[in-house]
Amino acid sequence: MELLDILEHEKREMMPECYKNLSIEEMEQRVWEIKQKFGSKLYIPGHHYQKDEVVQFSDVTGDSLQLAQAAALNKEAEYIVFCGVHFMAETADMLTSEHQKVILPDMRAGCSMADMADIEQTDRAWEKLQNIFGDTILPLTYVNSTAAIKAFVGKNGGATVTSSNAKKMLEWAFKQKERILFLPDQHLGRNTAFELGIPLNRMAIWNPITNELEYNGNEEDIIVILWKGHCSVHENFTVKNIEHIRQTEPDMKIIVHPECSREVVELSDYAGSTKYIIDMIEAAKKGTKWAIGTEMNLVNRLIQTHKDKRIVSLNPFMCPCLTMNRIDLPHLLWTLEGLENGEIINQITVPENITKDAVLALDRMLVNV
Repeated sequence: MELLDILEHEKREMMPECYKNLSIEEMEQRVWEIKQKFGSKLYIPGHHYQKDEVVQFSDVTGDSLQLAQAAALNKEAEYIVFCGVHFMAETADMLTSEHQKVILPDMRAGCSMADMADIEQTDRAWEKLQNIFGDTILPLTYVNSTAAIKAFVGKNGGATVTSSNAKKMLEWAFKQKERILFLPDQHLGRNTAFELGIPLNRMAIWNPITNELEYNGNEEDIIVILWKGHCSVHENFTVKNIEHIRQTEPDMKIIVHPECSREVVELSDYAGSTKYIIDMIEAAKKGTKWAIGTEMNLVNRLIQTHKDKRIVSLNPFMCPCLTMNRIDLPHLLWTLEGLENGEIINQITVPENITKDAVLALDRMLVNV
């Protein structure tokens, strides 16, 4: 079941226009009042890429899986209002208890990367790849994927990965099979495999649009098959951005997320997950200079938090993640006022059959990291 099907399955509502006419002060006051009223029955996880107007109300901030796990550990919360994107709320729903209700303030908050691999495309790809390579492939998926893709991976013996543990999970996967199909982000897959010492000429691209393998050479040499997907934010950091920093501020360190292209990662000083980036900046000495290649809301927050360091975005013209930014203060308030009135707006529910296989993929990761 993919995003459009799930949106049909779930109760989907659009925010009334009246919320757009409220002042920021009115909305903030109402959110605080409702949070106080519900107390421990309400839990608001907020992703690092969310706007400050939303993050200020978060009970916990973090990456997608970290937030889902935090929600699962909070057994008191009856309502989990997930401030992130759809696939993150799906994971929270799969990991939490039956009595807990996961809510996404705006159902339009999706992820372009996750949407680049749907289950129909994946089933077609798997059939063709099995015909080419036989039973030699283990599928892995980045947690930035739909529940249906996670379930596909779980059903076929594979596991999920995060940007923090991708290297360890690829090492595990190669102990199971001789080849890996990595979904849906080609850049994280390529950068991780390269870090493990796998040459680029042993990596192929699977194009889900043409349903073809993109590779020049002997197919028997392929050991990593990269799904042709990407993060629309991180792909906008370029070699030219790095060259500009090197020319204008040669003493500035460059740190990027591994969802950036291979060329950008190779020319940077450091590359790692969102947590890695945050930890590096926090540990950096006073007066150091940093150009960061990741989502703009987080970069701006790091700039404000660490004023003793010079921090800039690697791409000065970068925009925040547009789908992540659909979760805003008006939508948060609308959702919470619905709960106050006994109405659950935009609840995320993953079917049991999908949950079973998807959790299997998540569990395989968790026992191996």
